[in-house]
Amino acid sequence: MIQPPLQRLEELGLNACAAPGQLLYDGWVLRFTPGQIKRARSVNAVYPSTLPLREKIACCEDLYRSRGLPAVFRVTAFSEPPELDAALDALGYARVEATAVETAPIDPTRLLRSDARALPLPEWVEAIGNLRGSPAQERAQHLQRLEVLPLPLCALALHQNHCVVATGLAVVEGGWAGLFDIAVDGALRRQGLGLRMVNGLLHAARELGARQAYLQVGSDNRAARNLYARFGFAQRYPYWYRCRPA
Repeated sequence: MIQPPLQRLEELGLNACAAPGQLLYDGWVLRFTPGQIKRARSVNAVYPSTLPLREKIACCEDLYRSRGLPAVFRVTAFSEPPELDAALDALGYARVEATAVETAPIDPTRLLRSDARALPLPEWVEAIGNLRGSPAQERAQHLQRLEVLPLPLCALALHQNHCVVATGLAVVEGGWAGLFDIAVDGALRRQGLGLRMVNGLLHAARELGARQAYLQVGSDNRAARNLYARFGFAQRYPYWYRCRPA
C-alpha cells in the first residue's frame, strides 16, 4: 500500500481523537477540551497560513486564556508556517513531550490468536480510568468524545482474575487503524500484557477493514517502541509540544 502524505497521517490522528469543542482558524485546528491529554487542548498547525504569525499566536493565546487554559502548540517538521517552532521558542515556549508517529502494515503472519475482549464504551472508559487513576470529569469527557466519534472503533480489554489489567482502542478510517489508549496495570508490567493488547487491536482493526496501522509513542520510550517493532512499526515522523513553563 502506498504511504499517505504526512499531512494525511496528521488528519487521521486528529479525526480519531476529535474533540467536542474545536475551532478552525486560518489553517490551524484549535482544541479546547480540559484535561491531561495535550492533543485535546492544543493548537495544531496543519494547513497553510495567511495571517501574520505573531498575530495568530497572540490570538490563540487570547482564546485559550478566555477558557482558563494555557496555550499549547503541537508542532511537526511540516507545521505551517515553517517558522512556527522558532517563533514559539523566541517567545519562551519550551519544547516538551517529543513523540514518534509510527506506522506498520497489518501483517496477519505476525499475529497470534487474540484473547482480548471487546467492552461496551461506558464499561471500557471506566476500566481505563481505573488503570490511569483518572478523575470522574475526565472519564465523562472521554466517553462523550468516543460516543460521538463518526468512525468505526473497537474498545478492548484483557482480564485477569475477573479484573481488567490492560486496555486499548482501535479507530479506523480509510483503511488505516489508529491504536490509542494502550494502558497496562502498573503492578503487572513486563508480563506481556502490552504485546497481547497490540496483537488484539490489530486483529480487531483487520476485522474492521484496516490494512495499515499507526500509533503515537514517546520518542524516549524504548520499551514500548521495541514492543511495537515486533509488529513492524517504524517511525514516519516526530512531533512535540511547545508550552510556557508553569
